[in-house]
Amino acid sequence: MLDANLKQQLATYLQNVTQPIEITANVDGSAKSVEMVALLEDIAGLSDKITVVETRDAAVRAPSFALNRSGADMGVRFAGIPMGHEFTSLVLALLQVGGHPPKVEADVIAQIQAIEGRFEFVTYISLSCQNCPEVVQALNLMAVLNPNIRHTMVDGALFQDEVEARKILAVPSVYLNGEVFGQGRTSLKEILAKLDTGAAARDAAKIADKDPFDVLIVGGGPAGAAAAIYAARKGVRTGVVSERFGGQVMDTMAIENFISLKETEGPKLAAALEQHVKQYEVDVMDGQRAEALIPGELAEIRLASGATVKAKAVILATGARWREMNVPGEREYRGRGVAYCPHCDGPLFKGKRVAVIGGGNSGVEAAIDLAGIVAHVTLLEFGSELRADAVLQAKLKSLPNVTIHTDAHTTEVTGADGKVNGLVYTDRKTGESHTVALEGVFVQIGLLPNTDWLKGVVDLSKHGEIEVNARGETSVPGVFAAGDATTVPYKQIIIAMGEGSKAALSAFDHLIRSSVNEAATV
Repeated sequence: MLDANLKQQLATYLQNVTQPIEITANVDGSAKSVEMVALLEDIAGLSDKITVVETRDAAVRAPSFALNRSGADMGVRFAGIPMGHEFTSLVLALLQVGGHPPKVEADVIAQIQAIEGRFEFVTYISLSCQNCPEVVQALNLMAVLNPNIRHTMVDGALFQDEVEARKILAVPSVYLNGEVFGQGRTSLKEILAKLDTGAAARDAAKIADKDPFDVLIVGGGPAGAAAAIYAARKGVRTGVVSERFGGQVMDTMAIENFISLKETEGPKLAAALEQHVKQYEVDVMDGQRAEALIPGELAEIRLASGATVKAKAVILATGARWREMNVPGEREYRGRGVAYCPHCDGPLFKGKRVAVIGGGNSGVEAAIDLAGIVAHVTLLEFGSELRADAVLQAKLKSLPNVTIHTDAHTTEVTGADGKVNGLVYTDRKTGESHTVALEGVFVQIGLLPNTDWLKGVVDLSKHGEIEVNARGETSVPGVFAAGDATTVPYKQIIIAMGEGSKAALSAFDHLIRSSVNEAATV
């Protein structure tokens, strides 16, 4: 099941296991059960502290397996074979169940252990989803630390009947005690905030008590991380306010144009960025959404939590989000057939008909990937021709189960029984309206800058981007900006990092000049 190289790596990790682990595998005689047991036996063969026991319990999902520390009661279960992106979740669960301390702050561990009540979590995932592991790993950790919490990861592609019954068409989808708890990427901090309703208020109070920063960065994506590192290296008091550290990179699958790395994945790059930032004395305030900027000698950033953070210089690096079609049915059926991440949600549409909206690189790449999973892909492009690279267009046109419509204006997403059943588009040449019967719509039409909260404060372009000069300066003295939220062309990770570094150097120069001017007036 595991190749020699992976076995060698896993054996090294399992040396950190200090407590005996019992893996209880529930099987049903299927090919997938045989495959799962082969994986578990491979793992057990790498450590004398791990044993595997087989059961056949019709009341428990099969194939599935539970991890438990001998003498303890831990509620960690994997329904399916956690390979792909979820292999890391399995490795971490083994280490944590086996007594290896998690890399989590002591106050977070205490918060988890103090939760009272009974919590039965189920997370539906796809093995190709890069957003799912964060949720799975957070809930697994909570189950390891608190016996009141149980968690089961369910591979939606393997348990399709269950997914169909619950009308799940987006992952990760989390259920708590049988009811919908959340959907989409969710951090441990966000999960705890939902369970511990006083956590947000406590965090806000801590933030409000902080002294003013020299440089405050709003945003934790590549631009924000680079700005934080460059500012901290100058020895100034640096803070980062981020709604989700890593930003949109967390939703990016393959990265093949980051200079010096042949290829990587978004979550891996985001984790590396966070580790690099934490090597410096940077105060990272994650899970905090900025709502207002009040310029002044000490600029203020007001947060949705109610707290206010002050700084001598501010760098805006809020990035961008997926652009919506803004047509009837899109929001109504989001997560019920309307999706924005083909890598995450594509496996849930196996054997079904889907559409991809957008003929740029993202849209064509999505159509190519989906064509290998679904029954048929209809690609709709508003313009008169596709905008993707020639090599991608050639690949797309070679696929037998893809239909391409250009000059197609999508006007409505239709549905019934709570999920998508089609879409309507207008042929821009003839004016005729057409209906396409399908089960999924993947929207890939570009990005919108996260700048709505800055309107009327800093100058924005007609596209809502923050206007900056060559130094990253905005229209407000002491306020700088970098990355996809700005007017700088070509929205690329490496460009965002360079712009973030430049903005930090400009902010430092501003601090020096401001201090000189203050000294001259004394």
